[in-house]
Amino acid sequence: MGSRIAAHLANCGIPCYLLDLVPTELTSEEKKKGLDMASPLVRNRVAQIGLQAALKAKPAAFFLEEKSSHVTVGNFEDHLGRVGEADWVIEAVAEDLEIKRNLLGRIVALRRPGTVVSTNSSGLSVERMASEFPPEFRRHWLGTHFFNPPRYLHLLEVISGPDTLPEVVQAVSEFADLRLGKGVIRAKDTPGFIANRIGTFAICHILRLMQEEGLQVEEVDALTGPLIGWPRSATFGMLDLIGLDTVAAVTRHLRSSLPQDESREVFTLPEFLEKMLAQGLLGAKTGGGFYKQLRQPSGATEKLVLDLQTLEYRPRQKTPLHELEKWIGVESGERIFQLAQSEDSAGRFIWKALSRILLYTARRAPEIADSIADVDQAMRWGFGWELGPFELWDALGLEHSVRRMEREGSAIPDNISRMLSAGRRRFYEPLDGTHRYFDFSRERYQPVEARPGILLLRGGPHTPPVIRQSAEASLRDLGDGAACVEFHSKANSIGPDTVAIIHSGLQELGKNFDALVIANQGKDFCAGANMALLLQMIEAENWQAIDQMVRRFQQTMLAIKYATKPVVVAPFRFTLGGGCEVVLAAVRVQAAAETYMGLVETGVGLVPAGGGAKEMLLRATDPLPERAELIHAVREVCEIIGYAKVSGSAEEARQMRFLQEGDSITMNPDRLLADAKQTALEMAHAGYHPAEIGPRTDIRVVGENGLAELKVAIHNARRGGWITDHDAMVTARLAEILCGGRITGPATVSEQYLLDLEREAFLSLCGEPNTQARMKSMLATGKPLRN
Repeated sequence: MGSRIAAHLANCGIPCYLLDLVPTELTSEEKKKGLDMASPLVRNRVAQIGLQAALKAKPAAFFLEEKSSHVTVGNFEDHLGRVGEADWVIEAVAEDLEIKRNLLGRIVALRRPGTVVSTNSSGLSVERMASEFPPEFRRHWLGTHFFNPPRYLHLLEVISGPDTLPEVVQAVSEFADLRLGKGVIRAKDTPGFIANRIGTFAICHILRLMQEEGLQVEEVDALTGPLIGWPRSATFGMLDLIGLDTVAAVTRHLRSSLPQDESREVFTLPEFLEKMLAQGLLGAKTGGGFYKQLRQPSGATEKLVLDLQTLEYRPRQKTPLHELEKWIGVESGERIFQLAQSEDSAGRFIWKALSRILLYTARRAPEIADSIADVDQAMRWGFGWELGPFELWDALGLEHSVRRMEREGSAIPDNISRMLSAGRRRFYEPLDGTHRYFDFSRERYQPVEARPGILLLRGGPHTPPVIRQSAEASLRDLGDGAACVEFHSKANSIGPDTVAIIHSGLQELGKNFDALVIANQGKDFCAGANMALLLQMIEAENWQAIDQMVRRFQQTMLAIKYATKPVVVAPFRFTLGGGCEVVLAAVRVQAAAETYMGLVETGVGLVPAGGGAKEMLLRATDPLPERAELIHAVREVCEIIGYAKVSGSAEEARQMRFLQEGDSITMNPDRLLADAKQTALEMAHAGYHPAEIGPRTDIRVVGENGLAELKVAIHNARRGGWITDHDAMVTARLAEILCGGRITGPATVSEQYLLDLEREAFLSLCGEPNTQARMKSMLATGKPLRN
């Protein structure tokens, strides 16, 4: 965790020292190099191994590899004095109270007065850890519990000690929010705090239930992943990611620290997990846990699963739970409700799992958190649940589910019984535009606290009013002269209705607003074009309608680019295909740090048709001198689009030219919309004028000579087995666009000329059977077909 926290600080541009133990003996490799125990390479080895592990981590711990330059490695013996230079010292050593106290005792003597010191403990008492240290230290002491991996999990639990200054808690919370991009929750100083208390119970309960029901690892993961709104890693993938040793330490600590907990026995590790610990099968950190990647001689990898009876790895089996496929695409609350009512094996498992978790959470909530809203937020941010426990209970139907629990012999917590007796049937309810939660202590509804600087399109204290709406998108008034086009179709895909709302937004911008933001607050910014609709049109051979749809999208993208008032796009997470083209058209982008952007159309046998290829060509060639050789830049663009490359972060998207130097990055995704609005209005108030008044006619292209060179590269890639025949054909059509068609020699062309090439290639490829097969496969499985 220490190296991963350091990596995330480095992502945010914060220089830090990463210190660890001094090794007690040389490795064989160090002996071969002639090193001794006094060598810095040896003494800093443990911290260096941590840094290297962060650099190799999957998913990546760093936005970019070069960000690691912000991290300086060292050791506790030679470099602990550096805490005297630090503004914040984060302790992340072994989860043992005495080990932590011993290190903190040394830090007390070295830190400057006023320096903040915090523990990353996942559940040890913050008060007990520092109880023997001086008052000045305790006033600047607190818990800051990051979740693994820190880059991706939004939650930071902040835990005060009894002497911690309020201003210290506030300063750390604001820094974590604004600079580190964290969702900060204040947790009570109880074992496991909030998320680990509930999350560990959920894991232990599911492990027990799995054994009772006789299920296999892959079956449990099929039932406890996206199906119920939990992450794709599900139960066992998550355990591998966290590390079984860490999970074991947290579980044992909770069991020993909770003598009064009525469910204490649940916090017991199953026998198979104890055996895995003994054999060093700890998960991703050791190369194998419940899952293991096996590399084939061909270079491909196969994911194996652990047989819990033999502790041997075997190929994964397709689960017999075929009925689960019908729930793909159903809204999460409705999906979970229907699943829990089902009498099949999947429904029975899900009900048994969730009902016990909900009952435990209701009993523990007053003990661990200030409100049920904090509990729900902690589980969404820390464990990646789509719905927190109390939100999930609302989806199941509180009264109905409690009656079922009673019939099954479950004891209902007093706070739930009192709530129902008072006629309260939901944990959350809206009132006069505010979002309210039921407060157990006051036994009445309270407003969910609005976080300053957060702008919500839905569910906030002031929902921006709708100006125009369709099934796919809405146009909203954000106030202060800013309008917003919000996508809300399935996967936020772009169809004719979305394009129509963007067009309406541009019209309103011209007449009634100072700036326009294109944004949404779904799971991902945009999965691309509405492929299902496109495939229907292809199968109906409605080529004229497809042509008109593409032309309309192209003209709308040009209208965004040349709007006389600023248009700012706010992408986040997956921003693919047509969604990426919307970003490329914008005069300014305010991107979330976690933005995975790419023109991925070749994966379904198509090419970008909304100006994406054109814009990437401009970004690659415009900075080059007038007489420069363009072919290398064109080849780079062809590779990025042809191989459907997707950025691993907004920083990498900038390197790939999906973002430009003037574009901004927001660390905290919750603040993205507010930041985009502010950027757009600042541009408007500064007297914005577009750099160009209309489509360009001076775009340099390399012509047939350059096209011939690219086709040789495509041919070689095909001969080398890197691409299929259909890939080669699609990439050749892309190369024609980027080279300006079959123009003889270098020339200049217009934007409309390149858009026509895009549209013609797109329509032609739509008619290819292999393209149609790829589209059908993607819609059915969500995975690209290599045909």
